[in-house]
Amino acid sequence: MGLISDGTTIFDAGALSAGLGFSMTFIKKLTASSSGTLSFVNGASGVVLDSTYKEYLFILKDIHGSVNDKNMGFNVSIDGGDNYNVAKTSSAFEAYHYENDGAAAAGYVASRDLGNEAGFQILTSEAGADNEECACGTIILSNPASTTFVKHFVSTMVDKNPAPGAVVNRVAGYANTTSAVNAVQFKMASGNIDAGTICLYGIT
Repeated sequence: MGLISDGTTIFDAGALSAGLGFSMTFIKKLTASSSGTLSFVNGASGVVLDSTYKEYLFILKDIHGSVNDKNMGFNVSIDGGDNYNVAKTSSAFEAYHYENDGAAAAGYVASRDLGNEAGFQILTSEAGADNEECACGTIILSNPASTTFVKHFVSTMVDKNPAPGAVVNRVAGYANTTSAVNAVQFKMASGNIDAGTICLYGIT
């Protein structure tokens, strides 16, 4: 059985019609090794972060810092990475559950949101520095090359903190600029990104 909307076939025999799906194109992988920052700059080292794709996906895997109880953040640049200081507005939410079942909660985290501020956007809770206390997740950055609209982003991260427990962090907002965003940088609040990888994909 097919699905037809306004005369256009969406699904037929379980398959999505041509031109209606999406695909992910791998662009670049960065591997941390006691790294102060990890940066994706358009045109540098094979990085594409321009109008080629309307949406970009960052996948963060097994990230942990060199200093215990520190969160990770990101920022964007409109000048090819010379400055990472674009004003951002965001909302942040967290849910956590301890391994020993001793505590669990969910709610808004005002300390991690931004109100048209240029600082780094916090993505994780205060993750641990041990290998087993890593953080993983995704960030979607929409239409960074636009010179008309602000640049929206959505992040979902999960980490194991030293409590210990599982913490889910959800952040959404926008970079408040109509200039093209052409670089993205990640760093810890303190210390280095001790290990982990970040992969960049373009979505069509």
